[in-house]
Amino acid sequence: MRHVSPFRARRNRLKAAKFCLSVACNCLFALSAFAQHATEVSPPPKLSRAEMEEFLMNGKVVARKGLSMGITNSQRATLDDGKLKHDAHIQTVDIQKASFQTATKTELNFRDSYKFNMAAYELDKLLELNMVPVSVERKVGGDMAAVTWWVDDALMTELDRHKKKMGPPDPSTWNPQMYVCRVFDQLIYNTDRNLGNLVITKDWKIWMIDHTRAFRTMKDLPSPANLAQCDRKLLAKLRGLNKDVLTKGLERYLNSLQIGSLLARRDKIVTFFDGQIAKKGEAAVLFDLEGR
Repeated sequence: MRHVSPFRARRNRLKAAKFCLSVACNCLFALSAFAQHATEVSPPPKLSRAEMEEFLMNGKVVARKGLSMGITNSQRATLDDGKLKHDAHIQTVDIQKASFQTATKTELNFRDSYKFNMAAYELDKLLELNMVPVSVERKVGGDMAAVTWWVDDALMTELDRHKKKMGPPDPSTWNPQMYVCRVFDQLIYNTDRNLGNLVITKDWKIWMIDHTRAFRTMKDLPSPANLAQCDRKLLAKLRGLNKDVLTKGLERYLNSLQIGSLLARRDKIVTFFDGQIAKKGEAAVLFDLEGR
């Protein structure tokens, strides 16, 4: 057996200890880096609409900042319920005037109200569109407000897309979404569907936001020429709307006159598409929207 001096044995033990310590440190560093990377790339949890409503209604507002876009002094806020943090759009505007001068005309019985965001969301649920973000009514900073889920994975607005002169990657899935948006805006008589109020996500899904200037009491369609085609399921859902269904779903946000006007516009939309089907055939007028 080879003899090793006590000095050399001690030196060897120190080298082995340093080596083990180095390996352990490298492993801890790698694990730390992996954990950090995993945290950064982990997607937000997939919540149901009911879970989003619960979060928006009860989450604590931990940060708020004003938005430069729009004219209603809305805010982007961060909510925290102890398990999840997520941003929301807060709108408190609630204005009513006998007449209001817009850029192009004078509007009588003008109303600009945060309540219409919840009305649009509840109507979206009745029609099973899933194209209007979850919106709830609650008090924020002493004021009643619409607190709306900030759209996840937003890529740009329709305004941005036009500025960039960027076409959709697949017109066959894009155009049907736009047709649905146009039907919805005719139904709710939306006077403020500017291109900044259509949000496009990374998968090129369209979300309709900001409906504070909708649900007018006019019974005619604002722009019937915008109607072209309709989703088959949407048309069936429109047929199924009645005063009882709408009152039950929307009476917290709309009065009877607004609900009656919505139904009158519904009748005109259904009549229009029935006429188009009789004239052109169902295949030329109706389609099945993907992802519903």
